[in-house]
Amino acid sequence: MHRVAVLALEGVAPFELGMPSRVLGNARDAQGRLLYETVVCTADGQPVTSDAGFTVGVTAGSEALAAADTVVIPPTHAMGGLLHGDPLPPALLAALAVIRPGTRLVSICTGSHILAAAGLLDGRPATTHWHEADQFRRAFPRVDLDPNVLFVDDGDILTSAGVAAGVDLCLHLIRRDHGSAVANQAARYCVVPPWRDGGQAQYIDRPVPEATVATTTATRAWALERLESPLALAELAAHARMSLRTFTRRFRDEVGLTPVQWLTAQRLQLARQLLESSDLPVDLVAHRAGFGSANSLRQHMRTALGVSPIAYRRTFRPTAAA
Repeated sequence: MHRVAVLALEGVAPFELGMPSRVLGNARDAQGRLLYETVVCTADGQPVTSDAGFTVGVTAGSEALAAADTVVIPPTHAMGGLLHGDPLPPALLAALAVIRPGTRLVSICTGSHILAAAGLLDGRPATTHWHEADQFRRAFPRVDLDPNVLFVDDGDILTSAGVAAGVDLCLHLIRRDHGSAVANQAARYCVVPPWRDGGQAQYIDRPVPEATVATTTATRAWALERLESPLALAELAAHARMSLRTFTRRFRDEVGLTPVQWLTAQRLQLARQLLESSDLPVDLVAHRAGFGSANSLRQHMRTALGVSPIAYRRTFRPTAAA
């Protein structure tokens, strides 16, 4: 079982603190066995006070970090001084020092400040909450910061943006470790969308529509049931009972993407799921995902992921590829 240690620091945000246990705790194999063992710890094993005002009691200290395969650092609002040059507390530095080389490190939201202050993100790509991006750049100029994405996977170090992006990153970990079927099942248990691309924009300034304003929600659900069919923009607009211009504008306001971009992303996700979870030939995967031909699927996957369908399947479904 993969061991995960979640490090609670003084001023920790409770919502993000509970994410790894909640999401990873719903990852199970075909026999229903848990795939992750998650423990919440502090640097010294003592309780800490959350930013919600209640005390977080734990049963483990830095020994949990030393034994972990993955260490998750949620955000804390008690270390804002890191962006102004304050050093990490000695007790925290000592706790980080016991983490074994090769352990996977994960930060949620401004937990990336801890990794950056420890020098672990120097020369590496990372993200953080968009609101903190400018100060982060000034404080940690050696980090290749991208504040416009939900999360960044750099192999053994993964960072996510604010709040809900931590859920996306936890699901990504499951998907990376065990494939989309297990991740989708965990997402269903948590009642959250199973997949948002890490490269999706962090923040889209869109107002909540008035109750009397029609939305594109029903049309998106309708389209998801028909991805293998050609779906013209005019057909989508007609289903939404809007003019082409109104539909396109409202769709972008609600989703942050054009209808064509959104459709392509959904079809890519379906193709990835089929490549991971089935032995279907690539031609049939392309047809069922709505790309029409294997060549079209190859082009889209190379553009979006940098790999061919066969190479992707070999990575996520080695038995089938063999």
